[in-house]
Amino acid sequence: MKIEDIKELVKVLEQSSLSYLEISQGEFQLKLGKGGSKEPVISTAAPASEAIAPVTAPAATGEPATPAGGIPVKSPMVGVFYAAPSPEAEPFVTVGQAVKGGQVLCIIEAMKLMNEITAEKDGVITEVCVTNGDIVEFGQPLFYIQ
Repeated sequence: MKIEDIKELVKVLEQSSLSYLEISQGEFQLKLGKGGSKEPVISTAAPASEAIAPVTAPAATGEPATPAGGIPVKSPMVGVFYAAPSPEAEPFVTVGQAVKGGQVLCIIEAMKLMNEITAEKDGVITEVCVTNGDIVEFGQPLFYIQ
């Protein structure tokens, strides 16, 4: 990863409401986090066991029930939504499918990085709110799980 890429990631982290970002590419691993000060905390380590580290959607607590029912899984970032691991593959999840906590629900591409969004809890997908290739915003509901 080039230093310009890292500087861009630091800027994105500073301007977002995210508090932590972890990226792994081959032997390179980068962890960015906001500490108590305004300056981001940066650490790097090698080797990394995964090509790209998953990003888990924040827990949605205290949200009112929606007509679809369930708890929303919201996008933790701005990016492009992908329902499947590749264009010819089946979607990770569909409406009515049971999911386990930690199961991959979709991928969001942000700054050429593929980020896996996982389920926070066990449940059943009651609604898929976006379609493959849509641009999603931070906090936008992607799925509802009941």
